[in-house]
Amino acid sequence: MMEWARSPLRMLRANGTAPSIWALNDVSFEVEPGEVVGIIGRNGAGKSTLLKILSRITDPTKGKVELFGRVASLLEVGTGFHPELTGRENIFLNGSILTMTRKEIERKFDDIVAFAEVEKFIDTPVKRYSSGMYVRLAFAVAAFLEPEILIVDEVLAVGDAAFQKKCLGRMRDVASTGRTVLFVSHNMAAVSALCSKAMVLREGSVEFPLGNVPAAVQTYLSGVDDITQTRLIERTDRRGEGRIRIADFGCFDETGNKVEFASAGQLINFRIYFSDVDGQLENVNVAIGITSYSGAFITMLSNQLVGDEFERIRGTGYFECKIRKLPLAPGRYVVNLIIRANEIIEDWIQEAATFTVEAGDFYGTGRMPPETHGGIFVEQEWNARVN
Repeated sequence: MMEWARSPLRMLRANGTAPSIWALNDVSFEVEPGEVVGIIGRNGAGKSTLLKILSRITDPTKGKVELFGRVASLLEVGTGFHPELTGRENIFLNGSILTMTRKEIERKFDDIVAFAEVEKFIDTPVKRYSSGMYVRLAFAVAAFLEPEILIVDEVLAVGDAAFQKKCLGRMRDVASTGRTVLFVSHNMAAVSALCSKAMVLREGSVEFPLGNVPAAVQTYLSGVDDITQTRLIERTDRRGEGRIRIADFGCFDETGNKVEFASAGQLINFRIYFSDVDGQLENVNVAIGITSYSGAFITMLSNQLVGDEFERIRGTGYFECKIRKLPLAPGRYVVNLIIRANEIIEDWIQEAATFTVEAGDFYGTGRMPPETHGGIFVEQEWNARVN
C-alpha cells in the first residue's frame, strides 16, 4: 500500500515537475572511539539532518549508518521529554530509552539533578520549566547516563555562559573516558577548544572532510565573507513564518550617513530594513546578536530588553538601534538578526552581515588596552581611599 501511494509522486518526479532536493548528498566519514568531532556549516548545510540520521530519528534515503554503542542525543530543547511528566520521571524515562537499568539510573540520579540545578523542581512537570531549566536537565540526562556516543546540537546556546562552560567541561569528561562526542555549533571558539577533529558541510555536501580543526574553521570562516555579500532579501538560509522579511542591514553615524567602519566610542545606529509586512504584526521583538568573527558570542541588542515596545508594525520601513557609545574593541564582528511577533519567529538570518570596528578614543584619554585584552569597553570611575 505504501508503494502504491508513493507511485504518483515518483511519476511526478520522473516527469520533472517535482525535482528532488537532497538535504545530504554523498556525506561519508568515520569516527573513532574517544574522538570529539565538530560538525560545522551555515544554516541549510545539512547539519541537523545528519544528526537526526545518526540519532536514528530519520532514515537515510540512500546509504547507511553504523553505530557501535548506546547513543544519547540532544538535538533541541526537551528532546525525548514528556511535558506532563516531572523531571524525576523524565530522567527515568530517558534512561530506559537508553536501555539503562533502574539501578544504573538511580546511581547517576543525584549527579544529574545537581548538574542541572533543578533540585527544588525535580518533582514538578517539565512543562512548567523555563527554557533554561529544560535544557539543563535535558543535557544532564544525555551526558550522565553514560552513552558510548553523545550527539549535541547547538541547543547549548540557550544556556547562560556558566552553564555552557559546565557543558563543555562535561563533554571533555565524556570524551576522556573513551566515549565519542559529535558536536554541532556556530561558535568556532568552542569547536576549536573542544574538538579533536572537524568537518564542514555546505549545501548538503562535504566542503571540508573530517580532519584538522584549524583548517576546518578557516574553511568555514572564509565562507562567511561569501554569504554576507548576498543581499539579505535574497537569502534563502532563513527561518520563520515569513510575514515580515529582513531586507537589508547597515551601520549609520549620527548624521545619518552609512559607514563601512565604526570606531570604538562612536555613536552608531544599526538599521534593520524590512519588506512589506503581510497584514499587521503585533508585539514585535527585534534582536541583533553580535559575535566575534570566530563565532564567540559578544552581546545581544533587543528592543524588548530596554522596554521599547513595537505594538503594531505594518508596511515597509526599518528598525533602528542607537548605540550612544560603541563599546566594542577593534576587530571584525558578525551580526545575526531575528524578528519575532507574539513570540513567534517571523524571520531569522544567522551571519546576516559583518562590520568592522577601528580603534577609537572610548575613554577620552587617548589610551586603549592592548589588543590581547580587548573585547568590551566599560565606562568606569576610579578613586582611592587612604586611611
